Amino acid sequence: MTPEELAAAIRRVLEEAVADGSVSLPEGEVPDPRVERPRNRDHGDWSTNVAMQLARKAGTTPRALAELLVGRLAGVSGVASAEVAGPGFLNIRLDAASAGTLARTVVEAGASYGRNQALTGQHINLEYVSANPTGPVHLGGARWAAVGDSLARVLTACGATVTREYYFNDHGTQIDRFAASLLASARGQETPEDGYGGSYVAEIADQVTRDEVAAGRPEPATLPDAQATEVFRACGVALMFEAVKAELHAFRSDFDVFFHEDSLHTSGAVARAIARLRERGVIEERDGATWLRTTDFGDDKDRVLIKSDGQPAYFAADVAYYLDKRARGADCCVYLLGADHHGYIGRMMAMCAAYGDDPGTSMQILIGQMVNLVKDGQPVRMSKRAGTIVTLEDLVEAVGVDAARYALARSSMDSAIDIDLDLLASSSSENPVYYVQYAHARTRSVARNAAEHGVSREAGFDPAALDTQADSALLGVLAQFPATVAQAASLREQHRVARYLESLAAAYHAWYGVTRVTPRGQDPVDSGHVARLWLNDAVTQVLANGLGLLGVSAPERM
Repeated sequence: MTPEELAAAIRRVLEEAVADGSVSLPEGEVPDPRVERPRNRDHGDWSTNVAMQLARKAGTTPRALAELLVGRLAGVSGVASAEVAGPGFLNIRLDAASAGTLARTVVEAGASYGRNQALTGQHINLEYVSANPTGPVHLGGARWAAVGDSLARVLTACGATVTREYYFNDHGTQIDRFAASLLASARGQETPEDGYGGSYVAEIADQVTRDEVAAGRPEPATLPDAQATEVFRACGVALMFEAVKAELHAFRSDFDVFFHEDSLHTSGAVARAIARLRERGVIEERDGATWLRTTDFGDDKDRVLIKSDGQPAYFAADVAYYLDKRARGADCCVYLLGADHHGYIGRMMAMCAAYGDDPGTSMQILIGQMVNLVKDGQPVRMSKRAGTIVTLEDLVEAVGVDAARYALARSSMDSAIDIDLDLLASSSSENPVYYVQYAHARTRSVARNAAEHGVSREAGFDPAALDTQADSALLGVLAQFPATVAQAASLREQHRVARYLESLAAAYHAWYGVTRVTPRGQDPVDSGHVARLWLNDAVTQVLANGLGLLGVSAPERM
């Protein structure tokens, strides 16, 4: 019996009690009870506070309502006992056979175990990374690549249609500085004071030069400044962006849409957005500029959209971009932004409200904190290619894609993290990704060993044979995976999946230490061996499913 099945059984008991007059509740007031694993296993397999939720509406006390439910739950198939605890908690124990059926449920569900349809019908636009195309992906961008892609996988697992989007900042002064840096490199000059350094600039400048010469055009560095700058702007940015896309693809972070900021200005999208807001009566002309009255919607000051010189302000692109996402069908636009964007939240939410949308629902903004690399106990501050920043490429080169993704995705986005490169490269139980992956590899080793000893799931399955405390503890953790995935999606917290996998790995390693799936010596194979092979294989499946949600491989051997 899964927690969801138990919750449904409790609901049926409540509905029957309401129907026969034992419990007085208004029609439609019976909720879906929440079933949780007690912290102290002496209190039972599962616990619910539904009696405490409903007592006041039912005109009784929580304990009285819980006592009434205890008697009725005793008749539910698979429930061994139920008892009241504290102010009105219901603690429930399942019989071994009922608890054990979960192993077969997981194995037969396969890759679909843990998935649900809670977000079916929702189209979520998830924008992440979106680094300026002026250099390799830095460590903050790497965190968003791991977090964003993992979150997209989790949301999809819960039924949502997810558009993974990268906002390509190809409009503005940073592109001018990048082009000037490429030109300076090609001419053998010093990097401009506000330009970009690092060997990657020279590599791109050289590639632009080779491509131009191969096409029969003059070396761009020999052209007049304005003409040369334009060549390096067009060609250099394109090369840099292709390199960024290749880097992200190698990190298993692919996108459905690469949206060009410049298109908002060249397509008239900014003008259309302002016209829409003007129709809503929230645009104001003053001091020769065009303003959005964001203070009407909680912002600390109004925001300029078109400056007095007729040029669009940076915020104008944000306004147009949000409207474009909504026009493409997004019900919810989720932005994953760095800590330096915290001050943008007020104006962005106000802009959402100005369109008549619901901030927090139509628009959600997640702010991520800094990532620091540590090696030999010292911070890593310099990149081999980028010079002044540490990049995604540096991290992957040091520990590999699996360890890098897992380390970046396993912590809450709003907390700064230190990544110990020595730890992540180690084959130690202190290394979280190794600990989880090793658990998966161990389950596969157990399955291979079982096959060699003639233990097969084809022999049938007796769930009652999973009757030890270790079996029960492991089944309990397996049962929590669907709720973990649903909660991770609802709260936009992918790290819950990683932390769950670590708890499952711990439970499996403990179970492995006290359990045998194969018989000793010449002993015959019995139902316990077979049932525990089912349980072992259920762990295999859940570990693989969870690692898949994080974009991390599930190895067969380690």
